[in-house]
Amino acid sequence: MITAKSLAKKTVTLSDGTIVGELYNILVDFKTGTLLSLLVKPSRKVDDFEMQDGLYVIPFEYVKAVSDYVVINRRR
Repeated sequence: MITAKSLAKKTVTLSDGTIVGELYNILVDFKTGTLLSLLVKPSRKVDDFEMQDGLYVIPFEYVKAVSDYVVINRRR
């Protein structure tokens, strides 16, 4: 089981190892409990993801793995 608290400030990387930034928050649909998006504080410019209010908005379906890092795939 992974708790939201354990995800706080995790490093977010692309599947090729490129560091995207630090996990800032997670958007959730509270009616369904569905995880919608990750909000990531960028550490570098990555053109693959939408940016709002200085944070990358990365759809949750791009998450490949969660361990010591949150690993995401590039936008297709």
